[in-house]
Amino acid sequence: MDKKIEKKTWTVKRIATYAGITLLVVFVAYQFIFADRRSTFKTDKNKLTISTVQRGEFKEFIPQTGTVEPARTVYLDAIEGGNIKHIVSESGKMLKKGDVILELTNLNRELSVLQQEASFNESINRARETKLNIMRNDLEQRQLLTTIQNQLDILGPQYARQKQLYDKKLIAKQEFEQTEANYKFNKERMRIAYEVYRADSMDRIRQLRFTAESEQKMMVSLNNLSKILDNLEIKAPIDGQLSTPHWEIGQAVTTGQRLGQVDIVGSYKVRVPIDELYLPKISVGLPASTSFANKDYKLVITYIYPTIQNGRFEVDMEFDGETPQGIRRGQSLRMRIELGQASEELLLPVGGFYKDTGGNWVFVLESDNKAVRRNIKLGRKNSENFEVLEGLQPGDRVITSSYENFGNNEVLILN
Repeated sequence: MDKKIEKKTWTVKRIATYAGITLLVVFVAYQFIFADRRSTFKTDKNKLTISTVQRGEFKEFIPQTGTVEPARTVYLDAIEGGNIKHIVSESGKMLKKGDVILELTNLNRELSVLQQEASFNESINRARETKLNIMRNDLEQRQLLTTIQNQLDILGPQYARQKQLYDKKLIAKQEFEQTEANYKFNKERMRIAYEVYRADSMDRIRQLRFTAESEQKMMVSLNNLSKILDNLEIKAPIDGQLSTPHWEIGQAVTTGQRLGQVDIVGSYKVRVPIDELYLPKISVGLPASTSFANKDYKLVITYIYPTIQNGRFEVDMEFDGETPQGIRRGQSLRMRIELGQASEELLLPVGGFYKDTGGNWVFVLESDNKAVRRNIKLGRKNSENFEVLEGLQPGDRVITSSYENFGNNEVLILN
């Protein structure tokens, strides 16, 4: 009789099948719930720049290049035009104030000055002649008054005596009337002459004042006219070193033409062009620093030029304390202009990442071979560091080189 063989429910095959299915479900569930589904990108760690976030002193400054110039320069402009007659001082020569540099000749101007001088002299002579005539008239009127007064001095007593005699019938009436008529005539003559003299005196005072003022003005004009020819000599306005282009005897010079400059030697300033974006932050007194011959020097802004050209404005800076030895006019200096007081901040070194992220996010290392994207917020910037406002902590390691090849990936695998 055959024996019925019962089939086992949990065979090894079935157990293995169910175990495999279970493991697959668990794996899928894990991948769905816990696995990192962020996009990744593999890159060579040796080609990256990794910087550490740390606290430090933050100075907001801008790097600029300035040009060395003399602290004071006086330009030589031709007041009168002409042709170069004689070159007295060559470019580079040390001058004293008043030293002759160039002599110009201008025959037309010289003839014009001579004619004007003759005209002024003629006018001055006429003014003086007018003054003499006024004084002569005054003298004649005073002489007339003196003559009339003399007549009155004679006729007055005579008239008084004859009147007494006439009243006593001791002299003839005709004789008395003659004396009386002469006396009254000279008395009336004195009144009229005095009134004329008084009226003329007031007018003479005005004429003499006007004539004196005119003569004085003409004398001043005459003196200034003589100085016009002095302008044909170009002289040093200050002590200093002469800098000029090349001149030639006979070369034409126009009025107002710049012929060169005289610089004070040993005292220098630095002319610095700055982008107009920084104009609100720039003020007189801001400090700066520069390095020359392996030594640091301090400067300070002393003047801000008001005009903006090609998107830039200029400032003058002077050395605060010691001036570098050996610098020359026209030499370039690299400097850092501080825009505010130093403060303790969280700092992230400047790098190429900013161009790709705008400073809104960075890749931060979680381990030696993995970096993840993190949102951050940056503040001020100088040539070395960014000020970190949010998103980073001291000790964080950040990739600061360019992100150009990373695309939109969120995780970097560092090989």
